[in-house]
Amino acid sequence: MEKDFWLERWEKKETGFHQEDFNPHLQQFWKQLGMPQGCEVFVPLCGKSLDLLWLRDAHHRVLGVEISSLAVQSFFEENGMRPSHGHIGKFEFCEADGIGVLCGDFFDLEEEDLAGVGAVYDRASLIALPAEMRERYAEHLAKILPVGTKVLLIALEYDQGEMSGPPFSVSEEEVEALFGGFAEVKRIASIDALEANPRFRTRGLTRLLENVFLLEVN
Repeated sequence: MEKDFWLERWEKKETGFHQEDFNPHLQQFWKQLGMPQGCEVFVPLCGKSLDLLWLRDAHHRVLGVEISSLAVQSFFEENGMRPSHGHIGKFEFCEADGIGVLCGDFFDLEEEDLAGVGAVYDRASLIALPAEMRERYAEHLAKILPVGTKVLLIALEYDQGEMSGPPFSVSEEEVEALFGGFAEVKRIASIDALEANPRFRTRGLTRLLENVFLLEVN
């Protein structure tokens, strides 16, 4: 699954993964990270997520990365913001009202790009990637995140035989295998999510869990 897949999804407006409201798990569990006001929060593969606004309104500086320039443009336009434009490394950088987005490939990020980051919010990044890319994703985070960074990770778990991703099923065991080598991993919640997500039932799922993890890079 290459970047052209996601660019095409945005161009065709096949964005069922986009949520039209703030994520309830973000609202419920973010405080458990204990991040101070003014902390910079990194949101990988951010799309046009409204969660960027929630994090900004929680008095954090927000830094996203997104491959689709259409998604970045839509985010700022739909929220009535007129961003400034510049370049940072290989990325076009758009910024307005405390939210900055690097437009480009996540895997082009370097350690200095995230030097000021204190926390990461991942709702739709890990589960958007097939197994071989999830391993590469975790390895890249290990290279670029500062020691001490805390991560709020939300993953889906279901029988992958009942539905092909994305979003993909990522078990607690896989999360531990991916991140346990460079971070402390703790599951803080497991929620039966099938009733709240009928579109997945229509795709054939009989069971769906949303698992919420707190990670701390060591």
